[in-house]
Amino acid sequence: MVWPTKSKLKSLHELCIRTDDGNHELFVAHAGNPQGIPAVFLHGGPGSGCQPSHLELFDLSQFWVILPDQRGAGRSTPKTSFTSNTTAHLISDLEQIRKKLGISKWMVVGGSWGATLGIAYAETHPDKVTGIVLRAVFLGTPEEIDWAFNEGPKTLRPDLWKQLLSLLPKNEREHPFKALADRIKNPDPLIHQAAACVWGDFERTLSELQPGQANPLNYTLDNAAKNRHIPSTPFMENHYFSNNCFLGPNQLLNNSHLLNGISGIVIQGRYDLLCPPKISDQLSDSWNNCEVRIVESAGHAVSDTGVTEAVKLAITELSLQLR
Repeated sequence: MVWPTKSKLKSLHELCIRTDDGNHELFVAHAGNPQGIPAVFLHGGPGSGCQPSHLELFDLSQFWVILPDQRGAGRSTPKTSFTSNTTAHLISDLEQIRKKLGISKWMVVGGSWGATLGIAYAETHPDKVTGIVLRAVFLGTPEEIDWAFNEGPKTLRPDLWKQLLSLLPKNEREHPFKALADRIKNPDPLIHQAAACVWGDFERTLSELQPGQANPLNYTLDNAAKNRHIPSTPFMENHYFSNNCFLGPNQLLNNSHLLNGISGIVIQGRYDLLCPPKISDQLSDSWNNCEVRIVESAGHAVSDTGVTEAVKLAITELSLQLR
């Protein structure tokens, strides 16, 4: 990850913040106009980290954008650490960052897991949120996880599902993602690195409406990680998903009334295989200030046709209400 140089983006600043519990050091980038509208961007995964391209969603002459890497993710340290790493900890970290930067209230922007965390934060601290822009809503329920990694691919990408099964020994094929999860937890690097690569390739393919590779799992477990960058996101996703995202049963939907009074816009790809439109619809039904905007011919990825522009427009429109 290479952030823009200060010669290219003079307003870019970076800082590291030790968490209140002392277990993590958070990397936080912020850019734009400190006198503008404060907005926090929440990355996905969990575990992916913020990217320089996320700044392109904002007019930096009008916004002061804060991009924190969550615990164990991106440039925060220790990397992929599960110690004191729960949704509640991430919410607490956002409050620590907000206070550190002297921000009274901010707009919350996030997609996929970033939407999960954004909703959880806003329900916990609604008085600190001016508005919310979400993409691809994920409420962190076991049913959604099962759809994204089991029922969805079996139903809509049976070719990819069969590729996944072919990589595993026969005794692991009945519950392939449990098998991958167990392998990711294995201390042997040869085992957990290969499983992480398979997990990452599988998920990335589902996130793209037109995947770049027709056969993304065209390898064996023995060479899945050969000459490869080992993705860190599968490790953190496994940690969160195996713990139901550290949320109570239907917690975010049941508490969505706490968002009433906060204006929100949700951008949803029509053919999102990981976070299907019905989840955004359920949220909007119980949040009286939420508008869902469907992007046709788009899937999960923010890079899909029309999604980036829709998110930009939503952020701009919401900002007009805040001036």
